[in-house]
Amino acid sequence: MDVSFLGWVALIAGLVSLLLVDLFVLHRGAHTVPVANALWSTLGFVAVAVAFGIGLGVFESHHVAGEFFAGYVLELSLSLDNVFVWALIFGAFSVPPAYQHRVLFYGIFGALVMRGAFVAAGAELLERFEWVVYVFGVLLIWSGVRLLRRHAGGDDGHDSRSGWVVRLLRRNLPTTEHIHEAHLFVRADRVPEAERPRGRRPLLGLWYATPMLAVLAVVEVTDVLFAVDSIPAIFGVTREPFIVFSATALALICLRSMSFLLAGMRGRFAYLDVGLAIILIGIGVKFLLEKVVHVPTGVSLLMIVVVLGGAMGASLWRERHG
Repeated sequence: MDVSFLGWVALIAGLVSLLLVDLFVLHRGAHTVPVANALWSTLGFVAVAVAFGIGLGVFESHHVAGEFFAGYVLELSLSLDNVFVWALIFGAFSVPPAYQHRVLFYGIFGALVMRGAFVAAGAELLERFEWVVYVFGVLLIWSGVRLLRRHAGGDDGHDSRSGWVVRLLRRNLPTTEHIHEAHLFVRADRVPEAERPRGRRPLLGLWYATPMLAVLAVVEVTDVLFAVDSIPAIFGVTREPFIVFSATALALICLRSMSFLLAGMRGRFAYLDVGLAIILIGIGVKFLLEKVVHVPTGVSLLMIVVVLGGAMGASLWRERHG
């Protein structure tokens, strides 16, 4: 697939436009996002991705469209765990629902930049070093086993990873005691004396950081950790960087609305980790055996849908029947 520079520019411009529409049109201002609003905006972003995939099929080939849809479904499924971790982060920092959407805008914008770098690095490594496929395979199998162990132990597995981020920021930046709406920084003259960090001067004599900056930093760090799993996984579906990045980016943009739809439902999906683990291990084995066995894209997509659907169905059955 030969994508011109203008094609990449058009893709990035379209992604930025979707983010701006989400922030300034669909969810303008600080407010709690209603479930109905989150549902319709989620469906709208999924529809955009479907239209993009159909366009690839019309202007490129059915094979290219199949790779995109397989990658998109894979990224969405792996990102479900990310959504639930965001809910844990917001709960830990007591972030009011009205301000969560703005933080996620910053977080997803940063995640798009980082995922782009991951995609470029992954494509270059696979192109230059053939043995990297085995590294990716082992990494994905290890990630799947780690998810199974987390499920067996009943541990969310994320608090210990993010704690150092908060300590580092508080050690190096004067931070207020409480959140000031959705601001990452606040002017010192707007902070009551009781809320100012003791013995710390404002940045440049004017600004204090707020706990919301720590929230954003933790969101970004957890996304990097998830990208270590998801980017190698999607390269197991397709090696075309344009498809990898477009599928990953469109899935990320959908996540903000999806987070308000699913944030409180983590307990209902008891077997989600098991399903994601099976998907990661399956793609890891595909990497390791790619010289011996060729798995068509359609089979990969079917496996992802069946395993994820089975995990969610089993979770809901368990919840209903105890």
